[in-house]
Amino acid sequence: MLRIGCHLSSSGGFLKMGKTAVSIGANTFQFFTRNPRGSRAKAIDVKDVAAFLEYAEQNDISRILAHAPYTLNACSKDERTREFALETMEDDLKRMEYVPGNCYNFHPGSHVGQGATEGIRQIAATLNQILKPGQHTTVLLETMAGKGTEVGRSFEELRAILDLVELPQLMGVCLDTCHVYDAGYDIVNDLDGVLEQFDRVIGLEKLKAIHMNDSKNPFASHKDRHEKIGEGSIGLEAFERIINHPQLQGIPVYLETPNELEGYAAEIRMLRERYRKG
Repeated sequence: MLRIGCHLSSSGGFLKMGKTAVSIGANTFQFFTRNPRGSRAKAIDVKDVAAFLEYAEQNDISRILAHAPYTLNACSKDERTREFALETMEDDLKRMEYVPGNCYNFHPGSHVGQGATEGIRQIAATLNQILKPGQHTTVLLETMAGKGTEVGRSFEELRAILDLVELPQLMGVCLDTCHVYDAGYDIVNDLDGVLEQFDRVIGLEKLKAIHMNDSKNPFASHKDRHEKIGEGSIGLEAFERIINHPQLQGIPVYLETPNELEGYAAEIRMLRERYRKG
């Protein structure tokens, strides 16, 4: 089964997101835990969550993915910025316990001139403070395109973070197709080779989610601009190979393309038509 969805607005609550997902042919979805710029989160509506969980079970919705605000930077030179990232992520993980068994994804951050080694150390230090034994949410590091001083531009940098985490069983990776392509991993012409490298460096068992985005920019551009599926430099044939690749079966896919709901519905339908695993 292809588990596929897109990024949805969380402003109306969990049940509304679930119903919206079903209306566009999705069986999962991604959402921001709060305003993507990092403001205070709305209080959890326990009744809404309960209604969503019942609706999700009835409509085969699972593997929902929470996304941390873009503004978080766990490896900033500024201590207050790092502390804000820690406090926000810690609060988000507490909130995710209301919908247990899902994942929470975040951008590792930018070291802003400190160097990747120090950035990696600081990210791991934050994770070691927020991860708790017994929590029911897996935290995902997202692959990055390598803009500026971003950490996570290579599989090796993500591995280095994971190696410093004290509870690695609570960690995973989200592979963003636009980001890895822009970072210089040729998923168009050598998908097998990229997956072999991921498995060797990180381990495919750590791959918990795929952000499926085409790229507005050419290969290895390190720019990170998403495009609609089939309209960018990655191309539809590459996405068809990704969703049908035997090593990627069972990994949920989340669209983050520049679309409204109608466009997401069309992309979901298009990818389902090209999925051959039944």
